[in-house]
Amino acid sequence: MLTGAKCADWEDRMRNHSRIIVWVFALQMIVLSGAGRHAVAQAQTAAYPAMAPLDRYLISDEKAEIALARSAAPGSISDGAEVMVLTREGYETAVKGTNGFLCIVERSWGQGTDEAEFWNPKMRAPHCFNVQAAKSFAPIYLMKTRLVLAGKSRAEIAQAIAAQLDSKELPALEPGAMAYMMSKEQYLNDRGKSWRPHTMFYSPGDMTKSWAADDPNSPFMMANDPQERATILFVLADKWSDGSAAPPKMP
Repeated sequence: MLTGAKCADWEDRMRNHSRIIVWVFALQMIVLSGAGRHAVAQAQTAAYPAMAPLDRYLISDEKAEIALARSAAPGSISDGAEVMVLTREGYETAVKGTNGFLCIVERSWGQGTDEAEFWNPKMRAPHCFNVQAAKSFAPIYLMKTRLVLAGKSRAEIAQAIAAQLDSKELPALEPGAMAYMMSKEQYLNDRGKSWRPHTMFYSPGDMTKSWAADDPNSPFMMANDPQERATILFVLADKWSDGSAAPPKMP
């Protein structure tokens, strides 16, 4: 977990070297530590102790959800992507794609089952997965969605995901898997909200040591996702998917 001072210092050092900044930041994006972070987590868990009524997670206007999903990546990519939308029965294909990419708006259960905002109905996280991620990473989220809609608990969801990864019923992560998250309309959580436009690169297992992440003066930082058995490298961009400038500093 990064402190605010460390984040600011790192951005200052990197800004003069590149307009595209390589940076990892866990999707929880709570820039607190110790007792303060624990207190925030407790408060959020109390705020979202259980799943809200399904209607609060749905987007009633299908065209609006398609547009939001496509906003994850520049139009040169998302215009040719498959688009899936959330319905009461699960995700369904609303637009067939031509380039192998998959655009989707993830809901709060896309994060780990131990996260405080796992049931936050406000969360909308547009992703546009490339071919490799659409085949090997997105299926985990789609399975979690089916389990959520079936009324499974957090513990049951975690156990089911682990079992299917162990049995290879969920596919192994393919090399080169990545996703765009460059939507100006994204709402990632109550603290980070829209945060910053970025892309994510997935690698199997915990790659922290082999990538020397968090070593002194290393530009690499990453998030380890043990439930999905992946390490995520974030590349921070200076523009949203529509080409408009991103904020110069993280909120």
